[in-house]
Amino acid sequence: MDSAETLKLLASQMSFEADGEPSPAAPACFNPREREQAFVHPAQLPNGQKVMLLKTLLSSVCERNCFYCPFRAGRDFRRAAFQPDEFASLFAKLSAANLAEGIFLSSGVAGGGIRSMDKLLAAAEILRVRHQFRGYIHLKIMPGAEKEQVFRAMQLADRISVNLEAPNSERLSKLAPRKVFFEELLNPLKWADEFRRAVPAYKFWKGRAPSTVTQFVAGGADESDLELLTTTVWLNKNVNLKRAYFSAFSPIPDTPLENKPPTDPVRQHRLYQASFLLRDYGFDLEDLPFAGGDNLPLDVDPKQAWAQANLRERPVEINKAEKRDLLRVPGIGLKGAEAILKARRINRLRDLSALKKLGILSERAAPFILLDGRKAAAQLAMF
Repeated sequence: MDSAETLKLLASQMSFEADGEPSPAAPACFNPREREQAFVHPAQLPNGQKVMLLKTLLSSVCERNCFYCPFRAGRDFRRAAFQPDEFASLFAKLSAANLAEGIFLSSGVAGGGIRSMDKLLAAAEILRVRHQFRGYIHLKIMPGAEKEQVFRAMQLADRISVNLEAPNSERLSKLAPRKVFFEELLNPLKWADEFRRAVPAYKFWKGRAPSTVTQFVAGGADESDLELLTTTVWLNKNVNLKRAYFSAFSPIPDTPLENKPPTDPVRQHRLYQASFLLRDYGFDLEDLPFAGGDNLPLDVDPKQAWAQANLRERPVEINKAEKRDLLRVPGIGLKGAEAILKARRINRLRDLSALKKLGILSERAAPFILLDGRKAAAQLAMF
């Protein structure tokens, strides 16, 4: 295969890896065929910038036997690999031609995690040093990577990630029996946070430490939403995780889980919504509407469910509420809450049309708020 064919093959096998910034408002909808055929696709970076991102493997050769993975050891499919300098040169050409602005780079594990990590680091270093690439790089940390390799990745990348896949070691054994939850996966996230705290910012790429993220395979190990979100909260608080990704389990032919039913994509969406509430909106795990089996309901988003149970009889007064209480109202997001606080310093907000001008989804908020002491729902006829 030439370089273009190799890239097409490797990139096509990365559709299960989440990237970019998921939206809490609406589930992502992809045409799987289009996504698998794409060399490069649009993605929103952590700073809100939108770039054309190449998402690919350096190698699909893998010695691990993860039960859900399309390139697990022993699976019969066509494999391919780049040498680090070969890949860096190819990507530099794509970048120079304005075909790609950033890269998400992962790999199968061959010859051990340390050796595989060395190759990823070499590719990133060649891009940064020889080709002077200053764009976005997201590097995957290989299971079994050493502490100094994590530090070097942080010096080269804008973001690094370690896929936990499951919320604890018991669940992980059902997905990836050869991965070790604490030593191989959780420790690198801890190391990254240690470096972020102890190393001067100027020693990192662009003078700031990269963010860290992880990914869970939702539904792959019969785990509950409560398990996933409990681990997410712990990671947010203890290793300063920037984002948890949730990838709905989808069976892959010729793997041990090929006959396991796929996870409803709505579950993935509800997990994202709940994780945003926990991280950005002041919610606690106890606030979330877990139902039977410690899972979130699929038919209503968790913020709406909380409001229906708590705000119907105790609506929030828009002109007096603190930011924390405003954020509990459906239809009011982070920007909307700030806009309300700013606007009411000038004039009292008395009708839904005033909220709508501030970017509030006023119809969603109406059943749960008061405007100057009056129920907002009664004012819907004003539209």
